[in-house]
Amino acid sequence: MDTIYLDNNHHLQAMKPCVATIGFFDGVHRGHQFLIKQVVDDARREGLESLVITFDQHPRKVLQSDYQPQLLSTLDEKLVLLSKTEIDHTVVLHFDKAMASLSAYDFMAQVLRDKLKVKKLFIGYDNRFGHNRAEGFNEYVKYGQQLGIEVLKSTAFVMNGVNVSSTVIRSLLKDGEVELANHCLGYPYTLFGRVVRGFQQGRKLGFPTANLDSGSHDQLIPAQGVYAVMTRIEGSVVYMRSMMDIGTRPTFNGRNLTLEVNIFHFEGDIYGKKLFVSLMHRIREDKKFPSVKALQDQLFEDRRMVNEQFDKDLENE
Repeated sequence: MDTIYLDNNHHLQAMKPCVATIGFFDGVHRGHQFLIKQVVDDARREGLESLVITFDQHPRKVLQSDYQPQLLSTLDEKLVLLSKTEIDHTVVLHFDKAMASLSAYDFMAQVLRDKLKVKKLFIGYDNRFGHNRAEGFNEYVKYGQQLGIEVLKSTAFVMNGVNVSSTVIRSLLKDGEVELANHCLGYPYTLFGRVVRGFQQGRKLGFPTANLDSGSHDQLIPAQGVYAVMTRIEGSVVYMRSMMDIGTRPTFNGRNLTLEVNIFHFEGDIYGKKLFVSLMHRIREDKKFPSVKALQDQLFEDRRMVNEQFDKDLENE
């Protein structure tokens, strides 16, 4: 897969006719993968190139300056996930107010037809584009007929009677249903951030933690609680058993949300390093304990439960 970054001042070399789909593709989950496979299969049947069209930032962030998206993936992560599909090309459109002002017809004519040579366009079952997203699939079909673009609607990817979507996955993560969210994603949901100095309370309890700074990006933080996680340090390919607490440190009367990772059987200075923390199971809710000793006892039990869960996972592979 090659990636093309396209803004209003960018002039493409001659594109080949293609079958395409368009969307934000947050998380590139199994519903997206299902849609992309339809594009790839159709392109191969037609002898055309296959193309995914996405955006460099969330459109609502451009239209609403105070909007804070809760993303499943950054742009870089999204491109990595797209590269694992069999798509030929990904075009990243620079989304700004000029693009937001284009009607659906003008977008299809100026961008899809003239710049990207789209001959066939698959639309996700719930996707809309164009100014204020005022028009829908029937209008896209009509405009496509005028522009020489065949427009088709993709069917939804359904699991357990639910249409898999980024919205559904966000809702699951906010409820702490990380196992179901991972099933919808097709891979473990992963938080990342650089290790910053924390309160050092975990070290005193025998559970030193790496405190993640996740405030530099718009990634969704799942429900508060203790999770069984696998942790990778940047520059390494090794994932290590760990447990993570997402919470406010209520036993110490904390107020701010913190992300603390205890990596099992690990010693080393990783301040300033980036960690990638894949959430596998939620063990319990975050709660206030009557004493520091009670919290320490619970942490030993948490670690036992995390290891027990990972051992079960290995048995079920």
